[in-house]
Amino acid sequence: MCLIVFDWRPDAVDGPLFTLAANRDEFFRRTAEPIGWWDDVPGVLAGRDLLGGGTWLGMSRDGRFAALTNYRAPNDMRADAPTRGTLVSDWLTSASLGLTNGNAHETPLAYLHHVAQTGDIYNGFNLLVGDWTRRELAWYCNRSSLAPALLAPGTHGISNAILDTEWPKLVNKRAELGTLLTRNAMPPLERLIDLMRDPRVAADDQLPSTGIPLERERALSAAFIETPEYGTRGTTALRVVAHGEIVSVAVAERSDDNGSHRIVRPGDFERSFAFNVEREIA
Repeated sequence: MCLIVFDWRPDAVDGPLFTLAANRDEFFRRTAEPIGWWDDVPGVLAGRDLLGGGTWLGMSRDGRFAALTNYRAPNDMRADAPTRGTLVSDWLTSASLGLTNGNAHETPLAYLHHVAQTGDIYNGFNLLVGDWTRRELAWYCNRSSLAPALLAPGTHGISNAILDTEWPKLVNKRAELGTLLTRNAMPPLERLIDLMRDPRVAADDQLPSTGIPLERERALSAAFIETPEYGTRGTTALRVVAHGEIVSVAVAERSDDNGSHRIVRPGDFERSFAFNVEREIA
């Protein structure tokens, strides 16, 4: 997952709490399952990386949520580092597997502090962790000097640098999401997906300098990335809405893999799900 824009409204009584649009960028050769309910961990809804075993974005019936982006630092990559996708799946599965003893996984912020204790063993990442029943959303980057923190209400974005870094595609899509939600607080999920399927690249004088060749920097500046071996593999739209004490979730994914692990470009395979959060906090 390499570009996430989202709007966070934790004080909403009736209306959207959380609206997200996200692109997952990955090598086409890396096999993955599209979003679906996990058979081995009931209650978890996510895609699945079949190489590393984790996921890039997911949620659970009890109101947990997490998403991950890689931090772009080509000169700071270790081949023997553990897979980062398990940082998402560990949060989503911890309640189902009874791993909340000692409160390590009880709240988003507590979980991120737990992750930060060994954050340096991983290649660079941003990790967004939420609990919709607690109305908490937190962020941590293992290549930032900032400690894990709860996020304030508002519209934010994460790409392959720290939260809200002013890269052109992040600035543009964050602003477009804000404008869209001003006009319609609950747009169709398909509209959020379409917002992210944007192949335009940034002008050279706007590109960040992250240690990769200019041609590569240019290609990766698009919200929707298309190169021969690497690109945007799927787009996810998510909306979480409060209806008094009830919290409802709707999610849609458009991807280039229908579950057969054969890549078809441009991706047009779509799945959608809706459910009510089942957990209550005493």
